[in-house]
Amino acid sequence: MKAIQRTFLALLFGLTVLWLLANASALSTVSGFFPWRNLLVQYSGVLGMGVMSVAMMLAIRQPSLESRLHGLDKMYRLHKWLGITGLVLAILHWLCSQAPKWMVGAGLLTRPQRGPAPEQTLDIFRFFQSQRGLAEQVGEWAFYALLALLALALIKRFPYRVVFKTHRWMAVVYLVLVLHAVVLLSFADWATPLGLVMAALMLGGSFGAVLSLFRRIGSTRTATGVIDKVEYLSGVNVNAVTVQLTDRWSGHQSGQFAFVTFDQDEGSHPFTISSAWHNDGKLLFLIKALGDYTSTLASSLKPGGVVKVEGPYGRFTFDSPTRRQIWIGGGIGITPFVARMKELATRPDGRMIDLFHTTTDVDESALQSLAADAKAADVRLHLLIDARDGYLSGERLRSAVPDWRSAEVWFCGPARFGQMMRSHLVAHGMPASHFHQELFAMR
Repeated sequence: MKAIQRTFLALLFGLTVLWLLANASALSTVSGFFPWRNLLVQYSGVLGMGVMSVAMMLAIRQPSLESRLHGLDKMYRLHKWLGITGLVLAILHWLCSQAPKWMVGAGLLTRPQRGPAPEQTLDIFRFFQSQRGLAEQVGEWAFYALLALLALALIKRFPYRVVFKTHRWMAVVYLVLVLHAVVLLSFADWATPLGLVMAALMLGGSFGAVLSLFRRIGSTRTATGVIDKVEYLSGVNVNAVTVQLTDRWSGHQSGQFAFVTFDQDEGSHPFTISSAWHNDGKLLFLIKALGDYTSTLASSLKPGGVVKVEGPYGRFTFDSPTRRQIWIGGGIGITPFVARMKELATRPDGRMIDLFHTTTDVDESALQSLAADAKAADVRLHLLIDARDGYLSGERLRSAVPDWRSAEVWFCGPARFGQMMRSHLVAHGMPASHFHQELFAMR
């Protein structure tokens, strides 16, 4: 979390400093309502376009950015923060532009007399000046479209397939806003470091938008396969889907996930890969039937069906210098640990590992398979069935693993459960950096 917090704050702080430096002389002499309003319009526009540009670059799932931000789940959390911040800044920008006009219309303000616009010596700036009216108009309509699309993305009542189909239009909206920003950014700012940075950000964001529009995101990391086997585990309401890849796959580490497309109309969904990589093209996905779409998989998926798999992604890969690890898998959060145990059964790494699996649902065959995997991997399994054994707490974990302070914890499960465990262990002396948790919420 610290990496994305630092990135988020550094972006806002950096753009603010650059804008203040570019407008230092204007700020030292400005007076009156409308001059201040004009500066605020420029400032909110710069910040808004900056955060939306970075959000668009994050959307293309660039591996180098994933590495810097410690996982695609962290990238998508930052993408969400930037989207919300961009929306707030867009509203502020729109209000700064429109509210004074409403106040003039209501007789509360008097619009100052405008002199002739300064003569521009460069042809490109003369052209921009002639297009200001169009840029303002398309920017306003793009703002309304932005509101609608972000509402669809953030309000979880809307089905995922609706978001998948409409969110791509965000790229069109972004490109229109780039046009708006290029024409209306203060001409003097283009010759400053602020102008260079904004040009780079908008070029990067535009590249991401074009990739999105042409459906090229992740294309170099996508493999085609067929469904080899589908098994429904009724006790835990989980679909075990085995895929046989027919394209080249670079392999994956245990704990990573992929975007899987079973249905083109539905689009891709992120699922953890529940199998170790044995260079045989086989991938196993354990998919909990939680939503409208995943609840239909048991009846809709058939052997021989075509599948697209994009990835692998994620940094939940159990890499740590410590020889002691504690794993916590809540419900379907057990999936990355299943993959890791299958890997350790053939390639042990000498670590001492305790695995806590807490579950509400019970499927005896699934639990027997889990116990067999743990035994083969030399992992000490703590199975807690809620109705029978109660809930896992920090006190219970510390009692079961006396040397917990020397361990690193890997958690995958409900977010609140993870936050509770992390807070408890950190409060009792565990370094916060020793607690690893997937932020597996794409909306």
